[in-house]
Amino acid sequence: MPPGTQRIALPFICLALCVPAAAQEPVPSAREQAVASAGAGAVIQGAAQLESWVGGLQRPWSLAFTPEGDILVTEKYRGLRLIRDGRLLPEPLAGGPPKVFAKADSGLLEVALDPDFARNRRVFLSFVEGSEDANRTAIWSARYEDGRLQDGRVIFRVVPDKKGPGHPGGRMAFLPDATLLLTVGDGFDYKAAAQDLGSHLGKILRLTREGAAPPDNPFVGRAGALPEIWTYGHRNVQGLARDPVSGDVWAHEHGPRGGDEINRLRAGANYGWPLVTHGIDYDLSIISERAFAPGVERSWFFWAPSIAPSGLAVYRGKAFADWDGKLLIGGLVSRAVSRMRPARQPGFFIEEERMFGLRDQRIRDVRVGPDGLVYILTDEDDAELLRLRPVAP
Repeated sequence: MPPGTQRIALPFICLALCVPAAAQEPVPSAREQAVASAGAGAVIQGAAQLESWVGGLQRPWSLAFTPEGDILVTEKYRGLRLIRDGRLLPEPLAGGPPKVFAKADSGLLEVALDPDFARNRRVFLSFVEGSEDANRTAIWSARYEDGRLQDGRVIFRVVPDKKGPGHPGGRMAFLPDATLLLTVGDGFDYKAAAQDLGSHLGKILRLTREGAAPPDNPFVGRAGALPEIWTYGHRNVQGLARDPVSGDVWAHEHGPRGGDEINRLRAGANYGWPLVTHGIDYDLSIISERAFAPGVERSWFFWAPSIAPSGLAVYRGKAFADWDGKLLIGGLVSRAVSRMRPARQPGFFIEEERMFGLRDQRIRDVRVGPDGLVYILTDEDDAELLRLRPVAP
């Protein structure tokens, strides 16, 4: 069945030879029972049921699962929230970063748990610090104890400062060696900085848990290059995830007018912005006549027109066996979740399905929970945490 379509049940017409209805009342299948009990807020598509799980959020941006079963959720303009036993606690947690520049793209962004969280209780928050005229993406680290953040401090600040709230990046992901990746956008008005190794803008950085550059970063010791840079030539990466099976690190980023991309990250590689692009500028002018160039990594997939991707998960759970190894990507403009499968030809993805677009909600983040279910944050003033679970056949 094509995505976005609905099943229409046709009435059963009984002919004269039919036995009486009382003699052959059908027993509803598990799927029919699930449809009947799904509730007004639930949507079933294929083998998946999307249900409203927690409401009352305001412009949430990311989430993280604690070993105890709590969920930490960042709200871009309000702070860090706690969901416990399926209920949103009424107030943001105390102890978050001060001087958050909260406007448009900027605010409190990603939350990530230390790989040793069960022992050290450390939480990392990316946020935009400063003012309209001088702001930067930064990382705040604190201990999560007794429902609050304690002993917090800024461990890293992007250089140089930029003006305006646009394209701060802010996605984070830990690697197996406990180093931390941080995406940094090009600042919207600073396209050329993405190719400048003397600037953090338009890069993905690799840091230690104390905010320093690891000694094996690709540009350590290179004259004129900042040692924290891991990859460069990015516009505004809004999805970042590592496949725990293959070890591949995937990212997607916003193109301009068209040209959103999915890329496999490789240390030291150039991803081309703005020298190459699959899109044009917002005023319809040409940014680059090239979509490919020597020495530039080729994207595995691009969207034209744009879907404004946000949030990325590699599915490796057991609840949806057919999705194993596929990417789940939210869309702010498409207002759907795209499921991407690797093509038979290496180096490419195929968009297998766009799911749940009929709900008409901007999707900000997509995560796979410890239970193998998929959790989805919408991007609204009255937003929801949605939960995606399988429907019995």
